[in-house]
Amino acid sequence: MNPGDVVLDPAAAHPELTTLRDALARRDWWGCRAVLDGATPGARSGLLHWAAEEEIGDFAQAVWEADARDNTAAALLGLRLIHTGWEIRSAARAQYVSRDQFERFHDYLRRAEAVLIDATARQPRDPALWVARLLTARGLSVGQAETRRRYDRLAAADPHHLPGQLQYLQSLCPKWGGSWERLHSWARESMLAAPPGALQGRLVAEAHVEHMIGLEQTDPAAYLTDATVREELYEAAHRSVWHPDFRREPGWVGAASTFAMVFAVGRDHAASAPLFAMLGDLAAEHPWRYLEDDVVSTIKRYRRAALASGAVR
Repeated sequence: MNPGDVVLDPAAAHPELTTLRDALARRDWWGCRAVLDGATPGARSGLLHWAAEEEIGDFAQAVWEADARDNTAAALLGLRLIHTGWEIRSAARAQYVSRDQFERFHDYLRRAEAVLIDATARQPRDPALWVARLLTARGLSVGQAETRRRYDRLAAADPHHLPGQLQYLQSLCPKWGGSWERLHSWARESMLAAPPGALQGRLVAEAHVEHMIGLEQTDPAAYLTDATVREELYEAAHRSVWHPDFRREPGWVGAASTFAMVFAVGRDHAASAPLFAMLGDLAAEHPWRYLEDDVVSTIKRYRRAALASGAVR
């Protein structure tokens, strides 16, 4: 295979996102609803998250004000407010975020919470609303008990809702008040609870990525080449991206990208090469952005090394 460009746009793997973007550009809410209502719960949450990152101006506010009982409009507005707030805060560590940034960040998240609390009271089984409330829980530092309560409400609505599980995973990291032990235990339990071939194997890989980054080691490979870590990553890959029942359903690019990264950084070409081949030009920015700012060049470098090795798992 001759690697080409790296395509990070999720619409390349999910054409329904292009349809949704077109409807957003036209300010056509019913066109948006046609796409969102036809998606699976997990795909719907992902589409809403992507939509909230588009340049939609006051559109989300307008559709919600037109019908505050529309839980899809509430989810979009909540996510849009959260996205705006997080852009103000930035991804910098807390000590590098100004007081003014924090105040404005929290103001946007509190506004999102007000919309989402009302919406979940009316539609408690809408997973997208609980995914958004997991984001506000983290940003507003509501604590582990309340965050777990929100996750339990999500799981009651959709037990294997990957977008929400990825948000809850972040809350279990030490940087947000959790612990490595709880993080790894929950990730593996969630993987085993899902059917073989499901995307939940990614949770184990993501937990190890967070642990690797959290240790701030000079050489990230030192963590990923640990025998116990490698064994857990292989178990998760066999349970998901390497399983015969693995399907290219919404979220598969993120799962394959995460496994490709942990194996590539861990210098395991035999494991990473088939994943890069599966992805082709496709990739997800996360978690590669943890390594270097130039995500595309980083992916190309690791992909080139893996595919040039001729390794076969």
